[in-house]
Amino acid sequence: MTDNSINSRNGLKPNANTDSNAGTNTATTNPNATLPLPQSDRDPAHLQGHWLLARIGKRVLRPGGRKLTERMLAHTDLADRDVVEFAPGLGLTTRAILDRRPKSYRGVDRDPQVVDIITKLTESQTATAQPTTDRTTTDHAAIPASCVLRDAADTGLESNSADAVIGEAMLTMQSDRGKRAIIGEAFRLLRAGGTYSIHELGLKPDDLDESVKDEIRKALARSIKVNARPLTEAEWRELLESQGFEVLWSGQEPMALLDMRRNLADEGPAGVLRILRNVLRNKDIRARVLGMKSTFNRYRDELTGIAFVVRKPTA
Repeated sequence: MTDNSINSRNGLKPNANTDSNAGTNTATTNPNATLPLPQSDRDPAHLQGHWLLARIGKRVLRPGGRKLTERMLAHTDLADRDVVEFAPGLGLTTRAILDRRPKSYRGVDRDPQVVDIITKLTESQTATAQPTTDRTTTDHAAIPASCVLRDAADTGLESNSADAVIGEAMLTMQSDRGKRAIIGEAFRLLRAGGTYSIHELGLKPDDLDESVKDEIRKALARSIKVNARPLTEAEWRELLESQGFEVLWSGQEPMALLDMRRNLADEGPAGVLRILRNVLRNKDIRARVLGMKSTFNRYRDELTGIAFVVRKPTA
């Protein structure tokens, strides 16, 4: 029996479904509702943690939650700018970027299913935009937007073609060499004075013992099925500066991905009910989610969501 059959039997469909706007009384229909999620052919035991959570209906998958993403974007100049987003995932940040009216948007992802999701999202945005010939009235004009199937370390995009590059929850999953390659690619894409904004998983404090770091990385690998390599605030800063960037801003929020209070804030009451219903319906998914939550709770004092906005020097 295929995984899709199992999910259908249990009322779980591995696709992008309806989003709820946390903190409001309105719901937005996701234009990607019929598209399959990445790894939709895998059983729950072998799914990477973030796609497992997406399968049960969780939409905010960043370690510092919606709040840290919004804080990061508040320090990133996006209006009338050429923007590139690495690994856009389900498109939650993509929507936030487009809401800020950039001059153009280009997504980059190596997963064809993510490319399909973002392409449909941006096409929907373009289809609903109202054309205008008035240069002073741009609120409803279509934003040139696309998503390419490429690796973030080798985007194939033109050098010095972006004013802002954004990437969330993707550097953490790379080796040191992989992190440097992606950060270097962001530097290449940016024009002088352009910014690179990241939201990742962090460790604290800065003097955390190396043996504890290794223990946490191994525990994360077992529970989320990803070789996560989070860094301390000082290590993230050093890494970004070593690639030529200047740090403009950094911020942190608790790593509370599976806490009830965070989920109510990020997903809204309806979203939390959807997630709980899906978890209760499938014992294999329930076991994975509880295992992830146990790991996050065990290292609550050492894990954090961390974000940076850095700039490519002007000279």
